[in-house]
Amino acid sequence: MILSWAVTLPLMIWMFLEMVLGLHMMSHLVMELAMVAGASYVIFRPGRETLLSAARSARVWIPNMDVLIALGTLASLLTGLAALGYELGLLQSPFYSFAGIAAMIMAFHLTGRYVETKARGRASEAITRLLTLEAATATLIVNGIEKSVPADELRKGDVMIIRTGETVPADGVVVDGKGSLDEAMITGEPMPVTRTVGDPVVGGTINREGFLRVKVTVTGEDTFLSRVIRLVEEAQGSKVPIQDVADKVTAVFVPVILLLSLATFLAWLLLPALLNPLLDFAEGFIPWIVTDLNPVGQAFFAALAVLVIACPCALGLATPTALMVGSGLGAENGILIRRGEAIQRLQEATVLVFDKTGTLTQGKPEVAEWVQIDGEEAEIKTLVGSLEKQSEHPVSLAITEFVKAELTEDVRDFETYTGMGVCGMVGDRRIVAGNLDLMDHFSIPAEGEAGRKAAEMLQKGYTTIFIASDGRISAVAGLTDQIKDGTAEMIQRVKMMGYRTIMLTGDQEKSARLIADQIGIEQVIAGVKPDQKSEVITGLQKRGEVVVMIGDGVNDAPALSAADVGIAMGTGTDIAIEAGSVILVDGHPNGLVRALNLSRETFRKIRQNLFWAFFYNVVMIPVAVIGWMHPVLAEAAMAFSSVNVVGNSRRLSHKKLD
Repeated sequence: MILSWAVTLPLMIWMFLEMVLGLHMMSHLVMELAMVAGASYVIFRPGRETLLSAARSARVWIPNMDVLIALGTLASLLTGLAALGYELGLLQSPFYSFAGIAAMIMAFHLTGRYVETKARGRASEAITRLLTLEAATATLIVNGIEKSVPADELRKGDVMIIRTGETVPADGVVVDGKGSLDEAMITGEPMPVTRTVGDPVVGGTINREGFLRVKVTVTGEDTFLSRVIRLVEEAQGSKVPIQDVADKVTAVFVPVILLLSLATFLAWLLLPALLNPLLDFAEGFIPWIVTDLNPVGQAFFAALAVLVIACPCALGLATPTALMVGSGLGAENGILIRRGEAIQRLQEATVLVFDKTGTLTQGKPEVAEWVQIDGEEAEIKTLVGSLEKQSEHPVSLAITEFVKAELTEDVRDFETYTGMGVCGMVGDRRIVAGNLDLMDHFSIPAEGEAGRKAAEMLQKGYTTIFIASDGRISAVAGLTDQIKDGTAEMIQRVKMMGYRTIMLTGDQEKSARLIADQIGIEQVIAGVKPDQKSEVITGLQKRGEVVVMIGDGVNDAPALSAADVGIAMGTGTDIAIEAGSVILVDGHPNGLVRALNLSRETFRKIRQNLFWAFFYNVVMIPVAVIGWMHPVLAEAAMAFSSVNVVGNSRRLSHKKLD
């Protein structure tokens, strides 16, 4: 770019002195030689990549925007050669030279590309900021002695020391101490979070207060920060559906402009008497209007302006630059966009479908009530505790924690019944623990006192679990799960934004309905098994709904994949996260509001960019056709339109999403 202007600027000054001020420093032959030589250097040296790009696209019959610049500059250079041939006596007819203009067009084009590249680099600065979060060194305890090592040499199992003000070098778990960690760049939440023994910590967060010893659990590309950077890069390289429209327009735009430029040349060449009055009219208020060209020169002037002003660079930049900034802004606010199309589909959504456990609630149910129906309570608790210990399901963990059984019994033939419960042989007794569907599956009657107690628990909003021993119900447990802070406010906000809300859960109707009423969800679909959740999503889509599914568990993965947009809670299972197209890092309910706002703001920028790109071409092309646009100004305007689109996208980075 600098080389192009080093040659072009002196040519521009020379043209200004000759044509505007009438100062003739050298003969016309010397001037033409200088213009042709200078333009040739600018076109074939700094502009070489543009020519090669044009040649590659033309070779496969898919002309790109560089074809327009290449044709315009090369054709202009040819006019200079023709004028030079006349000066040397090789041609009989004089020809107006556009060689100097060719150099200016290429210089403006390269300048526009340079500014565009720099702006796009700043648009992706979110990744740069994420990279700067990584600590350069780590302090380890080796044989009781502190040792500083490069962070990239950390290994799983190393114990790090993190003092006040230091950055956590790698993901790990606290083994000693207590600290207040700033996780704002990871979750978007401004308030520090207290971490103590047993709590996980994320590399890149800052210990604002306290002292921690952290055991490294993950290093290298598997760390949370590395995965975030990878996801952001993937999202920035993906496409949204509306970009297909721009791509299709761009694909046909170049051939159409080539034909329009040819038509403009022929019109001015064959119908000068009809078109020249337009120049005479504009000459009084447009300073760059040229009226003294011969018909061929004037035809070439107008055709060249059409060729360079119609370059659809801005159309090609409209969507990817906004998506780049939007995905980076999302990462800074704890929202990871895994698939670019989610940005568009989110703002088109009509209904939000929520899983209950772990999404709207804490996902850590507790046994709130236990009623013994038959047998010794201590014995039944030991038996069911031994059985439930075999499962990692939240309900199993809650019962195991409640009964605090000494696991003295062997468990055989353990089986899990998805969405219903578990069973197995504990010692010499067959224990079944689960909901009413599981009791029906094993033909265990849940009537009498057990049925009455279960009904009372349901009225309180508890999830009821029957415990049966050898075919008879021995106890009934009522479990409750605390609603996440901020859930009711989040539901209220999304409803004000125009979304319909549905709770989709495998829990019992009454307990699900009670929670839904507390937080303001309109519709409850309860008692749904995991393999049925995706069928519910598909059914909503068949009725014309654009569905967003929000979940966190393994059983939500099929529904997350089936939905138009799957939003996974970052605190959930890896399977759910992989199935989601959007991830809310900290799992806080307010993250959904931020994600919806991010979608709306990003897509608004995309629409604005596409509008201005189309508007620019629609307005400027007719002006060029009638000869009112100078080719150099046309190229400058084209470069400005690209920079304007990138700049408009960058303004998105300053938006507040809460």
